[in-house]
Amino acid sequence: MATKTSLSSDDWIKAAFRALSSGGVQAIRAEAIARDLKVSKGSFYWHFKDVPDLKAQMLAHWSSQATDAIIAAIEANDGSGREQLRLLVEAATDDRNLAYGGVRTEGAIREWARYDSAAAAALKAVDQRRLAYVAELFERCGFCTAFSRSGANILYGALIGLEALASGELADLRADMLALLAALLQGGDSSQA
Repeated sequence: MATKTSLSSDDWIKAAFRALSSGGVQAIRAEAIARDLKVSKGSFYWHFKDVPDLKAQMLAHWSSQATDAIIAAIEANDGSGREQLRLLVEAATDDRNLAYGGVRTEGAIREWARYDSAAAAALKAVDQRRLAYVAELFERCGFCTAFSRSGANILYGALIGLEALASGELADLRADMLALLAALLQGGDSSQA
């Protein structure tokens, strides 16, 4: 059995995201998460003031790890805009989210945001940051601003929809996203400024 000092706040946050992904926001409860982690509920208070504090830290962690860290990794690559877009699609469709509940996690966050203003604000900020970055990558490929924004919306919107299909095993998330990216890059060639 783990002790309160052997678990980090990240362990609790990952477990909370797994609870969110499988049972919705109402499943984010200290007792249930403690059972999942096989520790006492008292261990929760070692890292968090209360459940609202956990939820706030979950949203900050998600923004940092699922957006900022990925963008930083892509920016560390000196490849072309096309290469960076491919790397971004690969990062968005890899298995790094398994510890957080898998492909259902982002959809669960979107559902949470429908009923919670803090989650809605975090989601909007993340969506804006992601869309701006994807549009920037399309512009690095030489596409005009209008096409870059449309391409970003199409690619990101497809990711959101394909994640939902993939959670039901109705899509191959990575293959479908890479195929869409290839089509956008090819089709956009005639839309360059």
